[in-house]
Parts: sequence; C-alpha cells; structure tokens
Amino acid sequence: MSVLFGAKLLLAYLLGSLSGSLLIGRLRGIDIRTQGSGNAGGTNAFRTQGAAFALLVVAIDIGKGALAAALAYAPPYAEGYTPLAQALACGMACALGHIWPVWFGFRGGKGAATLVGALAVIVPGALVLPFLVWLFTLGSTGYVGLATVLAGLALPVAMLLFATPATMGILFKYALAMAGLLAFTHRANLARLRAGNESRFERARVLARWFGR
Repeated sequence: MSVLFGAKLLLAYLLGSLSGSLLIGRLRGIDIRTQGSGNAGGTNAFRTQGAAFALLVVAIDIGKGALAAALAYAPPYAEGYTPLAQALACGMACALGHIWPVWFGFRGGKGAATLVGALAVIVPGALVLPFLVWLFTLGSTGYVGLATVLAGLALPVAMLLFATPATMGILFKYALAMAGLLAFTHRANLARLRAGNESRFERARVLARWFGR
C-alpha cells in the first residue's frame, strides 16, 4: 500500500470517528450511549432525543461517508489503485471509524448511514433496491435493525443491476462485505429478535396497519 493511499484511509477513518450523535450530544451535555439502547446512531437518537436531533445526526453521518468517498476521488491518486477502489476503501474506513471511533473510546454506531453516504457518491443507483427493502420491512414489521440488515443483503443484488461489466467484480465483493458488516453490527438486534424482545417502532408499521384492516 502506498503512503498516499494509507493517508487517505487514515483521514477517512478519523472523519468517520466524528460521530454525529456524540458531538451534538456534547453540546446538550448528554452521552447518548447512556440512554435507550446505548447505541450512538440515528434510531436511538430519535427514540431518546426526538426527530430534530436524529435528523441532524443522520445528516452528519451520511455526510461524512459522502465526504470520505469524494475526497478519495479527488487527486492526487495513489499509484496502483483505481479511483473507484480508493473511494470504496475510504468509504469503508469511514464506516469503521463510525463504528469504532478513536475520539469516543471506540464505542460508536452501526455504520449504516455512513455506508449509505459513501455509496451515494460512488454508485447512487444501487441504493434504490436496498432502500425499498428497508422501507417495506420497516413498514411491515417495525423492526429498524431487521430492515437495515435485509437492506444490506439486498445490496449485492442491486450491484448486479447497476454496476458496469468493468466494475462488477469489485462492487459485488464490496457489497457482500458491507452486508456482512451490517449483519455484524446488528447482531444484538438479531439476537433480541430471535428471543422475541426486540424493540418495535410501532409508528412505522404503516403497511401492517393498512393491510391489517
């Protein structure tokens, strides 16, 4: 790995470590990790602090993923790596920084919003199918964690539809890695789901109410 590529990865990781919920929480004098589910992500921010707080958190977390990918696309480029490969790697590094933030004791969020931000710059069309899966799952079950995991699993399929022949291999492998990462960071949600005690977002169960009538 070149020094330039390593520097870009480090910058992306440090950018990811700037957790939206924890930074905004400090302005309010709170640590969101001590409230609700204890996760420093948008869902827990919404449940414990309200919609405005959560919207700002999600905007920051998506924005830093997009910024990490955009910076990777900007010259100078590291020799031996395509701009696409550098953007994908920096997007993942940013997500890892969000999950394990160096600034906050390596206790952060689950990485979904940051990964979405990176993909919005790299291959935005591939987000359509996962987003529809996420909406359908959330609207029918009310489980945010399950919706996110299933959306991640839909991403490799979406890559088959939107990637070009030249980029298919790297994008498909990247999508598999992202799906695995999201399943890993949501493992506690899946365990609670199996045990039958996962928190349900009842207000989001729009489809369940419509078709339950």
